[in-house]
Amino acid sequence: MADETTLEDEAMRAGDEAAQADDRPDDRVDDERHDEDNRLKPEYLRSVVAALDEDDPALVHELVEPLHPADVADLFELLDSDDRPLLAAAIPDLMTGEVIAELNDHVRDDMMEALGPEAVAEIAEQLDTDDAVQLIEDLEPAEQAAILAEMEPEDRAAIESALAYPEETAGRLMSRDFVAVPEHLTVGDLIDYLRDAEQDDLPTEFWEVFIVDLAHKPVGTCQLSWIMRTPRATPLVEVMKRDQTLIPVTMDQEEVGNMFQKYALISAAVIDENGRLVGQMTADDVVHIVSEEAGEDVLLLSGAGDGDINEPIREAYVARVRWLVANLGTAVVASAIIALFGAAIEQLVALAVLMPIVASIGGNAGTQTMAVTVRAIAMNQLTRANTRRMIWREMRVAMLNGTTVAVLIGVAVALLFTPQLGAVIAAAMVINIVVAGLAGVAVPVIFERLDQDPAVASSVFVTMITDSMGFFAFLGLAVATGLAG
Repeated sequence: MADETTLEDEAMRAGDEAAQADDRPDDRVDDERHDEDNRLKPEYLRSVVAALDEDDPALVHELVEPLHPADVADLFELLDSDDRPLLAAAIPDLMTGEVIAELNDHVRDDMMEALGPEAVAEIAEQLDTDDAVQLIEDLEPAEQAAILAEMEPEDRAAIESALAYPEETAGRLMSRDFVAVPEHLTVGDLIDYLRDAEQDDLPTEFWEVFIVDLAHKPVGTCQLSWIMRTPRATPLVEVMKRDQTLIPVTMDQEEVGNMFQKYALISAAVIDENGRLVGQMTADDVVHIVSEEAGEDVLLLSGAGDGDINEPIREAYVARVRWLVANLGTAVVASAIIALFGAAIEQLVALAVLMPIVASIGGNAGTQTMAVTVRAIAMNQLTRANTRRMIWREMRVAMLNGTTVAVLIGVAVALLFTPQLGAVIAAAMVINIVVAGLAGVAVPVIFERLDQDPAVASSVFVTMITDSMGFFAFLGLAVATGLAG
């Protein structure tokens, strides 16, 4: 009865507080909504820039203070590079680890250069280990050493341990904040352990508890919902889930993302080479990984480098120009093939009018197949076990596509020019689209077999193959059939 009365009293108090909140003046509510609506909009950004130009840090602080840390990070990215240090100097107390963690990589690097090692170390200590590692991993070794020297020994050791693993692996990305208990405990023992006020090293947020043996190897997991609904006297070994997904510290982040998607995981234990529990990966980390990998693959397919508007101009130039030069080389190959049939083109001008159509459609067909293949490789859907089936599948799709497009273009050319030319372009279209389908699968697979990222240069080679084959098939058939010679 006492408990019911207490709950009732709390409910009444909560209702009174809600009623008082509803009684707030309408103008205050409208002001808050106005602030929400104008957050990071052009007029707001102009106000911040004006305050920076007037060297009024108090006004800058007043404008920025209501923002969420993620919005503060967005504000830095929207400002010119010259204004970012001024903003950081005006809001030192708002430059929390949450803000730094949300910053774009290039912007964060600029901020790290503007801040001293002591300030960076203070920010890193506020972050989870994985975020702290991301903060300093791209810095020069001397800068890393200076920052680590300013950190507390425990935090420094955790970061140094993470930096010892290869980039983009689970060891770099895992969180070292987790709950692990021995398997001989009961549910009541575990609850008492979690409620112990002296256990200040426990993470503030977690979804499951890892059960380990004497060698600190994970033998099962218990979700918090199971723990709270199970009688205290129940041994953990009776309620824990023994079937679990274990992630090696050296596993690539892309594979980690695939495992979380495949098995619908919320969190998973990370183990070292001896099978001991050393960390955990959580769904929020994997969301970032999946988003990053997907965006990276799309940009690599286009040869656009990082594709980041904050990327330094020199880096953007270097990343893009090399693929443009490669494209120039492949274009020369296609032009050389056209030159071989120069006499035929002079005799029948229609060939010059129609041959770009064959190459263009073939290029689009190859790009479609290549995109599907690269995604299948990234998602681990395409492996050595089903490569042949994938090739045969895409060849059949290409044959159907080629036949459909060939009929359409063949009829149109037959009506506009001659039936013989219509038949030639139809045959060339089928040939080029089938070749495009084969190239769209084969090129990424070959790159993957060579341990190269299939998204990096596949588009250059697929385009070369489809353009060259398109011109060769169309002009060669025209010469072979006697249309031109």
